[in-house]
Amino acid sequence: MRVASYAMHSMRPTGRGVLLALALLASLPAAGAAQSLLDRSPNLAAGWIPGAGVLQFNFLHRFSRSPAPDRKITSFPAFVLAAGLPARLALGLTYATNSAIVAGYPNEWEFFLRGAVLTEARGAPVDLSAQAGYNLATESVDGEVAVARDFGRTRVIGVARGIGETLGSDMDFAAGGGAAVRLTRHVAVAGDAVALLGSLDGEERVAWSAGLHLMIPSSPHTLSLHVSNAAAGTLQGATRAGGDTRFGFEFTIPVTLARYFGGGRAEGPATPLAGDTVRVSIANLRFTPDVIEIAPGTTVVWTNTDPIEHTVTAMDGSFDSGLIRTGASWSHTFTRADSAGYACRPHPVMKGRVAVAVRGER
Repeated sequence: MRVASYAMHSMRPTGRGVLLALALLASLPAAGAAQSLLDRSPNLAAGWIPGAGVLQFNFLHRFSRSPAPDRKITSFPAFVLAAGLPARLALGLTYATNSAIVAGYPNEWEFFLRGAVLTEARGAPVDLSAQAGYNLATESVDGEVAVARDFGRTRVIGVARGIGETLGSDMDFAAGGGAAVRLTRHVAVAGDAVALLGSLDGEERVAWSAGLHLMIPSSPHTLSLHVSNAAAGTLQGATRAGGDTRFGFEFTIPVTLARYFGGGRAEGPATPLAGDTVRVSIANLRFTPDVIEIAPGTTVVWTNTDPIEHTVTAMDGSFDSGLIRTGASWSHTFTRADSAGYACRPHPVMKGRVAVAVRGER
């Protein structure tokens, strides 16, 4: 089996293969938010799951320097690509271009399926997630169970992992935890440690990391500047500690597919809604519903659940919410029959329309 594996790994992945993987993931059902790096530590994914409609791309790059006199810089890049599925699932892959997990196999591929079992957002006491993955370099099935809970500005994370054969036995287990502390809305500090529970001669037992995490204002992107003794972003790589300290960064790029396939445009039939108050959600860089029909005197409330600020700004300048922070709401009462188009000033691709009409008149 190892001979066959060597033959397979000796055929380096081509650009065409990477593009094919991207196309397959982009074609999956898509709408949901991507987790910010301010909610996790460098070596713990903490069960982040893009919502259906979001294609998540993370670029992780770490490097080390050899001692004098060489002082050689060695890079350890890794790419994470995941697509959100219905039922709070994520299907993805991690590709590490310089892995030390298996000698002679620098290209490490991990394919994973991750699911959220419980979420605090739905009233559960904790966020509970599970992941199963297959690592091509080690020919092993790896798994992780993660639990997390928010305590004010601090998010505490715990993990238990089952790790495959290359770490010294047919199966080893690891456990650990970490935390992310928000200093401001855009800045957090985070750290973690994961220890192997089995006996590994000559191997460091604890993989650790610590970092400064930043959110780029008015964008869905986050950046981590960190240090660690682990290299790759796979479960194997994040559990196996190296012999040196590595510095690096991670940059997150969530892509809401609906923005590029017409989902963000205020077109199509209006959505008739009744009542004195109508609510519109701002999530995944979209207004939902984006087109509504109301009667004069109705109040519309927009609530921002995105991790970035948005505005509700009328095209004709008749109303403007100003920046709406995450978790905040803004309302406007429409008193006369009219049709008002609106958009988000920082993100003009986000558009909506409110049709105000007397009942019975369309």
